[in-house]
Amino acid sequence: MLELRQQLKLTQQLVMTPQLQQAIKLLQLSRMELQDVMQKEMLENPVLEEGQESAEVTGDGKSEGGVDGEGMEKAAAREEKVKEIKGDESAAKEVDWDAYLENYTMSPRAPSVRREPDDLPSIESTYTRKPSLSEHLIWQMKMSNFSDSENQVGALIIGNLSPDGYFREPPIIDIAERAGVNMEEAESVLEKIQAFDPVGVAARNLSECLIIQARHLGEDSEILKKMVTEHLGDLEKKNYPAIAKSLGVPIEEVYETAKLIMRLDPRPGRQYSTDDPHYITPDVYIHKVGDSYFVVPNDDGLPKLKISGYYTRALKEGGENARQYVQEKLRSAQWLIRSIQQRQRTIIRVTESIVKFQREFLDKGVAYLKPMILKDVADDVEMHESTISRVTTAKYVHTPQGIFELKYFFNSGLSRTNGQEVASESVKDKIKQIIAKENPKKPFSDKKIADFLKEAGIDIARRTVAKYREQLGILSSSKRKKYF
Repeated sequence: MLELRQQLKLTQQLVMTPQLQQAIKLLQLSRMELQDVMQKEMLENPVLEEGQESAEVTGDGKSEGGVDGEGMEKAAAREEKVKEIKGDESAAKEVDWDAYLENYTMSPRAPSVRREPDDLPSIESTYTRKPSLSEHLIWQMKMSNFSDSENQVGALIIGNLSPDGYFREPPIIDIAERAGVNMEEAESVLEKIQAFDPVGVAARNLSECLIIQARHLGEDSEILKKMVTEHLGDLEKKNYPAIAKSLGVPIEEVYETAKLIMRLDPRPGRQYSTDDPHYITPDVYIHKVGDSYFVVPNDDGLPKLKISGYYTRALKEGGENARQYVQEKLRSAQWLIRSIQQRQRTIIRVTESIVKFQREFLDKGVAYLKPMILKDVADDVEMHESTISRVTTAKYVHTPQGIFELKYFFNSGLSRTNGQEVASESVKDKIKQIIAKENPKKPFSDKKIADFLKEAGIDIARRTVAKYREQLGILSSSKRKKYF
């Protein structure tokens, strides 16, 4: 039997307002992404414009056209009051924007740290560009006596080179068919390009690349050809006795040939890579003054947003439609500026908490880095761990010990023999120091490194040493060993 009845149920749910969604989105953005968002908002919202370094203040203490955090906080308080009285979202339209725009004051701008001119890239590096590998090869081809058909084949070969300079696909027969030439002519053009600078470019595999370079040096012996075509695996492992036994030659001859091979470039196109270096700009600076550390935000490069004076006059003098449009854009601008300010404050609070936990690291270096997890900082600043995770992702801090991502300070701990813990990053640094001091002809094994660390009071397994060594990009002992 079906029955209709009313039932009262009390539930709790989290409703994310547009303002909260925007604040969370901005919080997890990197510095470059934040710049893009601010530029986009200035293009889409006519009320926003980029202000000057300092605002012009009139005789009555009011600034011309600028909007500060204090004024926005007052407007926000009035807006929340109206919402509380009216009880619905439509009440937000009744904000007294006239009073807000007339009574705001410009608060002091947060101090920003400017880099010295010597720290900036040279002016030449901002407007010059080195040629790409393709451009360099095309230029050489134009300087050669190539026929029209050879130019066509050469352009197809150069256009299919990998960033390292290899010609792996399509097969040369396909190039010949597309250019309408025979196989012999296509192979002839490929050989000519392989002799271009850098020598060995357009090789079809590593063995061919090394042989071309050795031939250019006049060192393409039969032993070298066999070593790079039949024993590349043994060369990588530095298993020279196995090569000497297989080829039936003295091991000294294998050593000499291996020395020559090590001088060759396995990636000839690498020097013409067009990948530009990425410079890291820190979000905050940590400065030591006396015995205290201070966290200072870095505002350099970020647009200084303010509300356009033209639209404040339009709000007062325009018609009803104009006032509604301007009010909507003003509200959007207010949310954006408040969210950016909240983002800066949160980053500073989290960084100050990290300073509190990692004081010894700032004083003495990475060997004194302490184990720390997100919960430690979350409890200290009374925020959720997810917020700390967003704040510390893709954010960088300039410290007396160098520039680090905020995530760097959160790492697991390993037990010491005295019962204390040491940070994993500190252990990695110790592994790097041990390997740097080893005899290249007798490198330490992972087991030996683990023994050294245990002598230093760090309880660590061999497999953990191997994992940390791989994370540091350090080869195994067999591949680090030098025979000559």
